Amino acid sequence: MRLHSDGALLRHPCSIAAPHERFANLSEKIFAMILTLYGVEWIYEPLEFPLAWNEKGSPTRGFRPDFYLPASGTFIELTILEQRLVTKKNRKVREFRLLYPELPIEVVYRGDFIALAERHGVALNSYATQAA
Repeated sequence: MRLHSDGALLRHPCSIAAPHERFANLSEKIFAMILTLYGVEWIYEPLEFPLAWNEKGSPTRGFRPDFYLPASGTFIELTILEQRLVTKKNRKVREFRLLYPELPIEVVYRGDFIALAERHGVALNSYATQAA
């Protein structure tokens, strides 16, 4: 765990923003389009939060939520692709909540995403819920 010189836990994510020219998959693009439709400002993968540190205090493992909604200060993680990864993502979200309890995060699961997309007239095929 990384500490300030005064012993306080470092809670700040790295300040390097991820490029957002491309989404990791079509589902993230659809989700962004729905947010935009409702006028919700969003930022794609803006920050990486350290989840583990080595003995020298350097991050060894991190978590980069898919979206940040500035108006509400909420992070969004989509968990809709390979269901075998759900347990791993849920573990990272739990660790994020423990280390950064002041930062709200919501998880959107596959069934909820499909229902949301279909409510907006997006007919999803298997490609939309698979990795790019």
